[in-house]
Amino acid sequence: MTQIDRPVPRDGILKIDPYVPGKSSAPGVARIFKLSSNESPLGASKKAIEAFKSVAGKLEDYPEGSALRLREAIGKRYGLDPARIVCGCGSDDLLHLLATAYIGEGDEGIFTTHGFLVYEIAILAAGGKPVVVPETNFTADVDAILAHVTPRTKMIFLANPNNPTGTYAPMSEVKRLHASLPPHVLLVLDAAYAEYVRRNDYSAGLEMVSTNDNVVMTRTFSKIHGLANLRLGWAFAPGHICDALHRIRGPFNVNGPAMEAGIAAIEDADHVTFAADHNEKWLTWLSDEIAKLGLKVTPSVANFLLVHFPATAGATAKDADAFLTARGIIVRNVASYKLPQCLRITVGTEEANQLVVGALRDFVKGAARV
Repeated sequence: MTQIDRPVPRDGILKIDPYVPGKSSAPGVARIFKLSSNESPLGASKKAIEAFKSVAGKLEDYPEGSALRLREAIGKRYGLDPARIVCGCGSDDLLHLLATAYIGEGDEGIFTTHGFLVYEIAILAAGGKPVVVPETNFTADVDAILAHVTPRTKMIFLANPNNPTGTYAPMSEVKRLHASLPPHVLLVLDAAYAEYVRRNDYSAGLEMVSTNDNVVMTRTFSKIHGLANLRLGWAFAPGHICDALHRIRGPFNVNGPAMEAGIAAIEDADHVTFAADHNEKWLTWLSDEIAKLGLKVTPSVANFLLVHFPATAGATAKDADAFLTARGIIVRNVASYKLPQCLRITVGTEEANQLVVGALRDFVKGAARV
């Protein structure tokens, strides 16, 4: 028997590729425009900022452990029972909790080819087997997902809209997916970008969760609410799932300043509308202007675009990334999402949007001369 001379992680842990966030710096560049992390270009609501500051004199106190007031504020905003809401340290926290609670050794968790990287991490960390399903036109394919469901399947992660593609599945397709699932399979609807979507055939899934025992919807305050630095998310789930999550979550997994800012943010409907209007205007403008440069843009309903580059030397996504970085424009390389010839570009301020199009125009012209 081989002697073990130090603690060894259980099987599967070292198979996990650590999550690497988008870069946030450009050495040697004086001014940075960070369009790599889908952050809100408008920042947080002024009311949320003031609420955050109001807790500064109470940092020695533990927060209220169940995030009751925050859950009540979310419930009031969406017409939900607060008892069916669980809050967490970002929606990532909740995705990990769901996997921990419902995926065991050898169980399978499904997600699509270009789905959020955290799904695979959460499945592997729970001891499960990730099952990656092909997409069609960079969009989740319900029939392909169903074809991969086996007796070992315990969970399906569906990012809707999806990051990093920006595509979405209409609610009719989500319903068709759910209708064909065995009742023990948990469908997790990750709706981190739901507030940006303005399509009549889209739904974040609140009604589906309300009427079924095997559907959960997760949301975040990091995107349209501009609270990414506070790490705050929430899930709407059946009561029996909430009970399981409460049993394994950290006893104070949401901090007090985040709670207060979250309450103010969810109540500031004007700020959310303003942010959604800004996004709709500039998402359309960016899509059109980048397409005019001869670059393919995947149609997006979120607050970012997936831009495709040729494999030609000097014109690749890697080349474009370096060119933009040199100008202080930081975007997201998405090779880790199996999209090596693409860059994800977040909708920014008017100035940032103008600059990124101008820089891409110069890049395309320069690449054409090579």
